[in-house]
Amino acid sequence: MENRNDRKSYYKGLLTGVILCVLIIGVLALSGCFLKDYAPSSTGQTTGTGDAVEASDASSSSGDVTDISGRYKEVEKKLNKLHSVLDQYYLDVSDDSDITQDDMVEGIYKGYVDALNEPYTVYYTKEEYDQLQESTSGKYSGIGVVVSQNKETGVITVVRPFEGSPGAEAGILKDDILYKVADKEVTGVDVTEVVTWIKGEEGSTVSIEVYRPSEDKYLTFEVERKTIEIPMVTSKMLDNNIGYVAVYEFEETTSEQFNQAIDELTAQGMKGLIIDLRDNPGGLVNSATAILDRILPKDQLLVYTVDKNDKKQEEYSEDDESINVPISVLINDNSASASEIVSGCLQDYGKAKLVGTTSFGKGIVQYVLPLGDGSAIKLTSAKYYTPNGRNIHGTGIDPDVEVELNSDSETDTQLEKAQEIVLEQIQAE
Repeated sequence: MENRNDRKSYYKGLLTGVILCVLIIGVLALSGCFLKDYAPSSTGQTTGTGDAVEASDASSSSGDVTDISGRYKEVEKKLNKLHSVLDQYYLDVSDDSDITQDDMVEGIYKGYVDALNEPYTVYYTKEEYDQLQESTSGKYSGIGVVVSQNKETGVITVVRPFEGSPGAEAGILKDDILYKVADKEVTGVDVTEVVTWIKGEEGSTVSIEVYRPSEDKYLTFEVERKTIEIPMVTSKMLDNNIGYVAVYEFEETTSEQFNQAIDELTAQGMKGLIIDLRDNPGGLVNSATAILDRILPKDQLLVYTVDKNDKKQEEYSEDDESINVPISVLINDNSASASEIVSGCLQDYGKAKLVGTTSFGKGIVQYVLPLGDGSAIKLTSAKYYTPNGRNIHGTGIDPDVEVELNSDSETDTQLEKAQEIVLEQIQAE
């Protein structure tokens, strides 16, 4: 029998890991949860600047992956043996087991890819890949909560419930730790699979149990799924005509929403700009470069990638428009990938002052390749570099002005510092 006190001790122990260990932000907006790293086209957190390509059946080897083609018969024999043993001795003690033959086969494919022991290279079933394609539109049926998973502990933590979303209205809070979804424990389960448990038809409900560290207790919420269009950008005018634009994720609609926000703030007499990329896990690369295109003058190098064959691909700005007011960018340790492309580029050109704490440090690129049967594989394929040639993988981007956010304070000290910097630049002009 499960002991709730044991669970509590377990999560208390893991909490330190959640705070101190490196978070692999395979971020999902629950329900959607929405996988933030990849898409059928190039994506920021996990994809490159090109389109996804269809994987061919042709066999070739570069030596980066161990070739097991000569051992297929051995593998088949071992699988047959495993099946025989399981069929003869395995006792299914679950109440609602519905494992099918297809599930077993898909497990083989997942295991093969997982053997690489690289968290950004993942096999997706048809159902999971369909969800990836849906997620980049920013519209889905779910509960509207962004989470991240610590790959070392397997713990899934709430990063942000979207305002007005079913999850937020039910009472789910930032920093809640997911314990169960639909009565199934999620710790150690890949976030991709958790997505399939949370997603469902509009109007249906899903049970979400969390551990809330701030109150040292477990809470269960029955959340009604709804079709939600998540705002990727919010904006407002601060004092001294300083525009504020928060970018939550880089998806298909983000650059359009960003441009609309800039146009509205400009019409209100914007004299300076703060772009908030804190807790932004990344997303589509072309969304990030589209935003840079709006900010920087034409023909500026925005980012470049280098693949395993030393092939270099560069992205340049094409828009005649640019933003010509003092800019500050807010970053923190959850600002990853596409967020680092934007902040790193603006820092290289001296176009913006970065304020906050060192960013996440994801300087590699993934592509999603359809496999022809509805499934797909996301695989690491290149490193990306800022215009000055910086690859920040594993190190992150250091802010120009380091400011820790005081969780006990009622004021946003990082935002206040950014306002101070921008105002000084406005007054100096």
